Amino acid sequence: MRHIKEIATAVGTLAIAVGVGFVMQSSEAAKERYGEAARPSAVAAPTPDDEQLSGTSSADVLLEVQEIELTSASEAMPVPVPQTDRGVHRVSAPASAKMPDASDVLPRAESCRIVADAQNAPAAMVALTLAAPCAANERLTVHHNGMMFTETTNATGSLNVIVPALTEQAVFIMAFSNGDGAVAQTTVPELERYDRTTIQWRGRAGFELHAREFGADYGQDGHVWSGIAQNAEGMTQGNNGYIMRLGDTQSAEPLMAEVYTFPSGISAQDGTIDLSVEAEVTESNCGLEVEAQSLEMMDGGVIKTQDLTLAVPGCDAIGSFLVLNNLVADLKVASN
Repeated sequence: MRHIKEIATAVGTLAIAVGVGFVMQSSEAAKERYGEAARPSAVAAPTPDDEQLSGTSSADVLLEVQEIELTSASEAMPVPVPQTDRGVHRVSAPASAKMPDASDVLPRAESCRIVADAQNAPAAMVALTLAAPCAANERLTVHHNGMMFTETTNATGSLNVIVPALTEQAVFIMAFSNGDGAVAQTTVPELERYDRTTIQWRGRAGFELHAREFGADYGQDGHVWSGIAQNAEGMTQGNNGYIMRLGDTQSAEPLMAEVYTFPSGISAQDGTIDLSVEAEVTESNCGLEVEAQSLEMMDGGVIKTQDLTLAVPGCDAIGSFLVLNNLVADLKVASN
């Protein structure tokens, strides 16, 4: 997937190979682990603040899966360009076929001007707004510090979305497929109080980010993932973490992202938060090779990225879950 490679190149990470603890949970065990009992109240789009934000466990069912590749790239793959080709004839374009100069190009109508804005929101998040009157119901991509996700404007060409900031000097690029777009930026000084981990992918690859806080098991209080109601108030008080899913699932082959946030700077307790990336085997991904990328906030504002290529088992494994325990680092938290 080209966008995954482009992100890795933009961030400029070193080429690495990492061993990943990887198991497959059978569909029967998965029902206990992820079924209705573990999904008390699924929500489509969690929001951190009501006022300002919208938007079987035995070892015999764990099967080792070998076909996994985890890398990051420091530069794009060079593409050789032939210097000569007997079948190619070079010609010069006539003057009439050259691109027009600036004076020949009509300016964009004022009524079609695209305007973006970024405002700080609670928990080091940013409220993004976009006004594009001539781009109603149009797909666009939001870019922020290596993270990308797809959104769609409404019938009036507007977009409102809450995005977790990944850097204090937060810049957001909102780009349409024809090259039009806008940029918005803001400063998020309270970001230093929060830890954030992101997983992103394309299409319906089935990835999920799971956090088991301070010894919690699956389905217990302290197991945080996108399939349960999020406790925004608890996060702002330092009691728990929060997962936000970004991206328009109704668009074709959307870019998706999940971001886990924990308020380490105001944590009410200390201990370890176990993080894992998991993928359900579904009709949409069975037997396919899927890709994803993780982004982790490090000290000094650096973003650590890792690319994942995963061969999903065949469709006879639908309902099983692939568990990647070491793709992202666990969080060590001290009470404050």
